[in-house]
Amino acid sequence: MQALILAGGSGTRFWPLSRKTRPKQLLTLEGDRSLLQATVDRLAPLVPPSAVWICTTAELRQEVGEQLPEVPEAQILCEPTGRNTAPAIGWALGLLPPEKRSDVVAVLPADHRFEDAADFRATLETAARLVEADDRVVTVGIRPRWAEQGYGYLEKGDDLAAGAFTVASFREKPDAETAKAYLHSGRHFWNAGIFLFRGDTLLRHLDAHRPQLAGSLAEIAAGRESTAHLYPQLESISIDYAVMEHLGPGEIAGVELASGWNDLGSWEALAEVLPADGDGNRKVGDVVAVDARNNLLFADGGHLAVLGVEGLVVVRTGDTVLVLPRERSQEVREIVAALREAGKTELL
Repeated sequence: MQALILAGGSGTRFWPLSRKTRPKQLLTLEGDRSLLQATVDRLAPLVPPSAVWICTTAELRQEVGEQLPEVPEAQILCEPTGRNTAPAIGWALGLLPPEKRSDVVAVLPADHRFEDAADFRATLETAARLVEADDRVVTVGIRPRWAEQGYGYLEKGDDLAAGAFTVASFREKPDAETAKAYLHSGRHFWNAGIFLFRGDTLLRHLDAHRPQLAGSLAEIAAGRESTAHLYPQLESISIDYAVMEHLGPGEIAGVELASGWNDLGSWEALAEVLPADGDGNRKVGDVVAVDARNNLLFADGGHLAVLGVEGLVVVRTGDTVLVLPRERSQEVREIVAALREAGKTELL
């Protein structure tokens, strides 16, 4: 099995810790390994570093290489510019040697968290067997724990084996009532954004459903067009919209992952996985809390002290302090947008 890790995102919801040159996947949010390093760690020994490919950007290339010296340098691929996941995956597959591209390829984000690495690898093995047996595309689903409106959903079709099923359809981010119905249906799973397939098969599906994009990627792979010239002109579209939602039940299957998945999409999501003290505070770094409850307190250097506050996110970095209610942690990107509008690019 080959593993293609998508590591080019910006992670603005973790500002001010996350910056353009230090995005979320390169951060150490718990323990002593970054999210990217933890992603590579949990793949082994099922997928050793010699079979890992990283899709990132030129700006992050040096830091990625320093964090992952065990991954061969030639397997750190620098996407010319961000064009969403369908171009990124298709482009990276085109760079794989033909014998690797015909293998089972697992595509996964660089910035997710799993409580049980062994169960995660067992799920990937189950998915890989489905790929090998039927040449299907296989996606990983998470049984919903609440009525989340921010995730896409997989609709379960027929059972194939224990924990495996055909995917009847993809359902995009629902409204509140629909999300509640999905939660209680027993037939819907969160879409974790993890896919397994033979690389050549995915490229055939891309050609069938997005022929112009596939043709341009083929021109780049064959060396007939300059990557720097053509890549920025590619359609910006996710792999879900470009391919996955067009596949029938005979072409796509799902496996259920039960290993405590969290996409760490916000400061509040991080608070959910960090241990709490007796007052419900989650603390990272040099932090003092007096008469304070249910806060996330994160000091990336320096000291942080709070008194008499409740339900806040407070983050200190070398040049910035962020304070906001925990329930509004998804709105951090609005601060990033305001800073960009104000021309404070040195803080981004």
